[in-house]
Amino acid sequence: MKNKNQKVHLSKDKRKSILILAVIIIGTIIIISKMGFDSRNQDVSLTSDKDVIINKNEVTETVKFYPVMVGSKKMEILAVRAGDGSIRTAFNTCQVCNGSPRAYYRQQGDILVCQNCGNQFSMDMVELERGGCNPVPITSENKTDDGTNIVISMEFIAQNKNLFTNNWKTK
Repeated sequence: MKNKNQKVHLSKDKRKSILILAVIIIGTIIIISKMGFDSRNQDVSLTSDKDVIINKNEVTETVKFYPVMVGSKKMEILAVRAGDGSIRTAFNTCQVCNGSPRAYYRQQGDILVCQNCGNQFSMDMVELERGGCNPVPITSENKTDDGTNIVISMEFIAQNKNLFTNNWKTK
């Protein structure tokens, strides 16, 4: 009789443990989905009051995306190391397509592709090209390079929030 009660008792403990684990997993999924988790690299957490700081040692030929919030507006900055070794920065929205929620870039090989119109853009031209279908440049006048980090002020970022639609980056 004692063994039978122990089995029932263990079974209840196991059920309780499974229920607790399920609640934790479901809660985590809900939290991640509300945060708008994106599987791409995110080197800066969403922020609404801090400057974006990009560690230059972490920037490679693979574009890095830095998400930012200004109020309820989602924005993103991209940084990439160009073929000449310089680090180029831009807002991750297309100058022509920026009225579209799909006006953002994804890397394919050594090019960036606008997800709205499909235009292809050389990563070596990031920050150099103005106008047309390419990422909106963040030039040296609008950022600080202290040798270790590139700093883009939240004030400058906020001034450019209208480049992004309220429903930017919908799939």
